[in-house]
Amino acid sequence: MVMPHIGLPELVIILVVILIFFGVGKLPQVGGAIGKGLRAFRKAQRGEDEEEEEKGKPKTKATKKIAEGETKEEKK
Repeated sequence: MVMPHIGLPELVIILVVILIFFGVGKLPQVGGAIGKGLRAFRKAQRGEDEEEEEKGKPKTKATKKIAEGETKEEKK
């Protein structure tokens, strides 16, 4: 099955429908939400690489205490 090509006329029609559906006032909010979603998706794709890098990083004092099980309640 051959995928149809989306040309300039089709993109213009899609943009007009989006403008009618959401309105000009909501368009920046919709764009921001789509951008955040794309950033989260990309971050999730790279998540495995970041987790592997974090394993080699030294922990801060707070994370060391949490990892060792020391809390404020235990100090009392």
